[in-house]
Amino acid sequence: MPRHRSALAEPALPLFTAQSAVPVSPDPPRPADLTAPPALPSYLRDHRKRLRERFLQGGAQAMPDYELLELLLFRAIPRQDVKPLARRLLEAFGDLAATVSAAPARLSRIDGVGEAVILELKLAEAMATRLSRARVLNRPVISSWQALLDYCHTAMSHRETEHFRVLFLDRKNTLIADEELGRGTVDHVPVYPREVLRRALELNASALILVHNHPSGDPTPSSADIAMTGQIQTAAQALSITLHDHLIIGKSRESSFRALGLL
Repeated sequence: MPRHRSALAEPALPLFTAQSAVPVSPDPPRPADLTAPPALPSYLRDHRKRLRERFLQGGAQAMPDYELLELLLFRAIPRQDVKPLARRLLEAFGDLAATVSAAPARLSRIDGVGEAVILELKLAEAMATRLSRARVLNRPVISSWQALLDYCHTAMSHRETEHFRVLFLDRKNTLIADEELGRGTVDHVPVYPREVLRRALELNASALILVHNHPSGDPTPSSADIAMTGQIQTAAQALSITLHDHLIIGKSRESSFRALGLL
C-alpha cells in the first residue's frame, strides 16, 4: 500500500531568490558641485572677524568710514574682499552718508556695485531715516529741536535735487505728520501755499514747520525762498495756523528763518 507524504514534510519554499540575495552596491559618490562659490580665504575670514569684533566692542566711533562700509557690504558680497569697493564708493561720493544716500542709478555706475549692494545701502538709509524720525514723531518738537534737526539732515542733506516737506504739529507742538509736498531740480522746487494749508486743515494741524534742502550745500535762503515763505505765513495766519520756522538744510549745517529774523 503506497505511503502518503505528510504536508508537513514538504520542503519550505525559499523566502528570497538567488537574484534578490545579491548584495546591492552603494550609490556611487556624486561629483563635486563645480558651480558652488569658493570658500572665503582664511585671511579674509580673519579680517571680517576682527572688524566685527572691533565694531561690537567700540562701536562706530572706533572705525573709519571705509571699515563701516565694509561691514555693510559683507552681506551683499559674502565671498570677496570688499575693501576695494568700499574705497571706490567713498572716492566717488565723498563720505559714508553720501554713499548710503546716493541714488541707485549713480551707485550702479561704480564698478562692482550690483543689485545686492544697492539693496544693502538703501536699506541702511531707510533704517537711519526711520530711527531719527522715531525720535521726533509724537513728541513736542520745541523740546526736542536738536533731534528734529538731526532727522532733517538724515533725510535731506544728501539729496541731489530739492525736496520740500512740511512738519504738521498739533496744539501741543507735537509732530503729528511729516509729508513731502514737492520735488524739484538742483536749484528749485515748486511749492503751492494752497496745498500746504489744505493739508494742514485736513490734519487739523495747529502749527507748521517748513523744510527744504539746498543740494549745493549752502543753506542761505534765496529771494524765492523768502517770498514763498511769506506767502505761506500770510495764508496760515488767516487760518489761525502758526508757522514756527522754515529750515533750509545744507550739507553740514542749516538755516533757520526764525533765527535769521525772517519770521
